[in-house]
Amino acid sequence: MLPLLGSHEPWSGGPITASATCVLAGNPGPMTLDGTNTWVLRAPGDDVAVVVDPGPDLPAHLDAVEAALQGARVVRVLLTHGHPDHAEAAASFALRVSAPVAALDPAHRLGDEGVVDGDVVVVGSLEIAVVCTPGHTADSLSFHLLGDGALLTGDTVLGRGTTVVAHPDGRLADYLHSLHRLRLLAEETGAGVVLPGHGPALADPVAAVTAYEAHRHDRLEQVRAALDAGAVTADDVVATVYADVPREVWPAARLSVLAQLAYLDRD
Repeated sequence: MLPLLGSHEPWSGGPITASATCVLAGNPGPMTLDGTNTWVLRAPGDDVAVVVDPGPDLPAHLDAVEAALQGARVVRVLLTHGHPDHAEAAASFALRVSAPVAALDPAHRLGDEGVVDGDVVVVGSLEIAVVCTPGHTADSLSFHLLGDGALLTGDTVLGRGTTVVAHPDGRLADYLHSLHRLRLLAEETGAGVVLPGHGPALADPVAAVTAYEAHRHDRLEQVRAALDAGAVTADDVVATVYADVPREVWPAARLSVLAQLAYLDRD
C-alpha cells in the first residue's frame, strides 16, 4: 500500500459501527500499514456472526478474534481476496470455529459455497451484500453492510495510502471501474463509513472514493509525462513518478506502474 493519502494517526481497531468490530492483526509493515484489519460482524443481540479476512496465521491474533466474538457462533468466514495478509489464517480459523470459508476464488474456499457479485449473505439480523470490485486483484470483493450503511472494502480502498494494482493479476481498467461503482453505491445508499482492509475507518465514503479516483487519474498523467520525457522502463517511471515514496515500497509501486503502462498500452 503506497503511503500517499490519508491520516497518519495510529490505528488500533475496535468497535466502529453497531455491527462491525475491527481486530487488528500484529503484522504491521510498509505494505500492511498498522496491520491487517479482521472484521467481526454481528448484529446487536444476535448470537451468530461473520468474520471477514482472518488475516495472518498468528495464534495470538486468532485468539483475539475469538475473544471479540463474545461467545457468538461464527456461521461463515468471508474473504475480500486471497492475499496472505488477509487469507492465510482462513483455513485454520475456520477449523477453530467450525465454519465454511466463502470467497470469489474457489482456490480460497473451504466448503462448497462461494460468493459472487449480487449475493446477499444473511446471518441472523445481519445482511451483507457482495460487491465484486476487481482491480487490486482479480478476485477482490467488497461487502455492503446494509443495516449499518458501511462499505467493507478490503484493499480496494484503504484507511490511509493508496492501493497497489497488483499487475498482472490486478488491472487498472477494472480498478477504475470498481472505484466508480463504489462511489455510485455510496452516493445511492448514503453509506456513512468505509471499513478498510488496512488503516482507520473513513467517515465519508464518497469523498474517500472520489479522492482515490482523482489520485489514479493524476498518476496516469504523471506516467504519461514521464514517458514523454524519455522514461523507457517501468523502473524509469517509478524513479520519476514515485521519487517521493520510500524506496522500500518501490517494488509495489512498480506493479502499479506496470498496470498503468498496460492501461496506456505502452510497455
